[in-house]
Parts: sequence; structure tokens; C-alpha cells
Amino acid sequence: MNLLITGAWNHSDDQLNKIRSMGHHVVLMQQEKGDLPCPAEEIEGVICNGLFLYHDIGLFRALRYIQLTSAGFDRVPLHYVESHGIELHNARGVYSIPMAEFAVGGVLQIYKQSRFFYENQKNGKWEKHRGLLELNGKTVLIVGCGSVGTECAKRFGAFGCNVIGVDVVSVDSPAFNQTCSIEGIAELLPAADVVLLSVPLTKETEGLFDARLFAQMKDGAVFVNLARGRLVDVDALLGNLGRLGGAVLDVFPEEPLDPASPLWDEEKVILTPHVSFVGDNNAKRLSKLIFRNLETKNEND
Repeated sequence: MNLLITGAWNHSDDQLNKIRSMGHHVVLMQQEKGDLPCPAEEIEGVICNGLFLYHDIGLFRALRYIQLTSAGFDRVPLHYVESHGIELHNARGVYSIPMAEFAVGGVLQIYKQSRFFYENQKNGKWEKHRGLLELNGKTVLIVGCGSVGTECAKRFGAFGCNVIGVDVVSVDSPAFNQTCSIEGIAELLPAADVVLLSVPLTKETEGLFDARLFAQMKDGAVFVNLARGRLVDVDALLGNLGRLGGAVLDVFPEEPLDPASPLWDEEKVILTPHVSFVGDNNAKRLSKLIFRNLETKNEND
């Protein structure tokens, strides 16, 4: 297979040689926005992230295998892939652990008033805060029960939380105390102390959290979005921040976030530049996944 590998995978020479030993011809391309290093019609497989945001997938007439380095599918024209019988793999499970740790850490920062104590430390001010909260006994509603949602459920569950999962498909996992259809989310929101988004961005989920759903959230609840920014109506979130406990936001409808966005100045918001997926074991997990999928393909061909 003529396999195009972009800089989205930080590979080693040994790893490239291993792929060659499996019978594949490797073509390298560092920047996905750049010119293709060979004619598109010669490429049979790709390991990439956003390659098809910059290059028309229709030009890859021999394409039959795609390995994404991202967990989401929103950077790939799924209808084209399905209609042309192209084998598609994402990076499921690679980033779930650091994202779950990030979610718990963000909520704990709000519950334990980390910003308050940080500012006092900078100013050499000794002042107690009597409003610290516990995770134990809280209800956490996780929207999206895939790999990321499941890892989040495990960790919140370890803190003694009641973890409820909602999804577009039926879910049976011991990580959740209860699972429900996403159609019933509005009825679950009033009881949730933490609402966490880990659902993929699709036509059905875009703008999911609008003014109607934010209005159903209980006072003092914490909102967490580590999935995709376009799942959320930002104006509706801003309109409800006054009564919410806070928000942990790592993703935004447009990135980088506009310097003029009011989110920057919101004291109740923990804002990070799409880094929740970062972890020191990601490269190991991603490489293991890439080789496992290639080996399976070789066995099936």
C-alpha cells in the first residue's frame, strides 16, 4: 500500500522501517496544508489529522485506508468515505485518560476555589474561604459515553459521585450508575451538579447546549466542555454563568479564541487552549493503535 504519513504522527525512523517491513511504501508529508509529495491518485492509505480540510478527498481515487490521529471524525467527509468503502480508523482511546484527568482537575479547581487562593498567595494575603465543596455525593451528568466519557465516569465515580451517562446510542457500562437516551437530557439536568460534554460533533449535536438546556441546569452546577466548541451556544452559556458554579472550557466554536471574547474576563471560567488531550503517554498509545490497525489490515488483505 502506498501510505502517506503526515506530521500529525510524530513517528520515529524505526517505526517507519517497521511499516516498510510490513510491505508498505511510505511517503512523508510534514505540513498537511502543503503540497502533496506525490500525485493524489497514487495514494492508497493515509495517516493524518486534517489532511482533507486542505486537499479534496475526491482526488485520492485509489484511497482505501485512513488512520486519523484525532479521536473525532469531524475533519473527514464521512459520506464520501462510506460511499466509497474506505476503511476509516480514529484514535479512539488514545487521549481519553488525560482528558478525563483534566475534567476532574478542572471541577476540583472550582470546588476548592483555587483561583481565590492563588490570587491571595500572589498578594501574600492570609484569608480563609468557607465555601469549599466536595465531589463526594455529587451527581455528574456525562453527555457522550464513548471512550472519553467512560474514562471520566471511572474517575468521578472513584470520588464517590453518582455518574449518569446519556448518549445517542444504548450504553451498557459499569462505569455509569445510570444511562439514558440523550432525548431525556432536559429532565436530568436539574439534578446534575456537574455537566460534562464528551459527545462527538455531528449535525445532530451541533448547538446541542442552547438556551433551553442551560435554563434547565441547577444553580451552582459546573459546566465542562472538552469535546467540540460548536456543541455549545456561547451566548447562552454567558447568560447563565451568573447562577452557575462555573465552567471549564477547553474548546471553542472558533479557535484560537478571539481576544475580544468576554469569556477571557469571566472569573467563573477556567479557559484553556484546546490542550485537555495532552498527555505524556499519548505517543505510545497512538503508535500502538496505528500498528495494530495496520497489522489487522495486512491480515485481512
